[in-house]
Amino acid sequence: QVQLVESGGGSVQPGGSLRLFCAASGYTFRSFCVGWFRQAPGKQREGVAVVESGGRTSYPDSVKGRFTVSVDFAKNALNLQMTSLKPEDTAVYTCAAGGRDYRQWPPVCRYNYWGQGTQVTVSS
Repeated sequence: QVQLVESGGGSVQPGGSLRLFCAASGYTFRSFCVGWFRQAPGKQREGVAVVESGGRTSYPDSVKGRFTVSVDFAKNALNLQMTSLKPEDTAVYTCAAGGRDYRQWPPVCRYNYWGQGTQVTVSS
């Protein structure tokens, strides 16, 4: 029932910008447990922009200051604005959503739903 579909991926030159969009059906985005992940060949999946409790956003040092995640409640969508892109940003980007796991405290996010992924390639 739940489906997340990403769009906006493509090829850009270093220093360029790209905006990713994730549309959801059968799921309503909230101000927590939603975000973007990426995975490059031979590397671990990495969270690059997640929305935590209360709308707090979190970014790893590798993208901090360059990526911005936002929830568009009116459109029930997730956006990822990427600027100053580097070759190291090349990966498959996937949006994800879920809910809080209260089996531990503080509760943590469990990402139950994932999109199909969209390729982002940064090269000269």
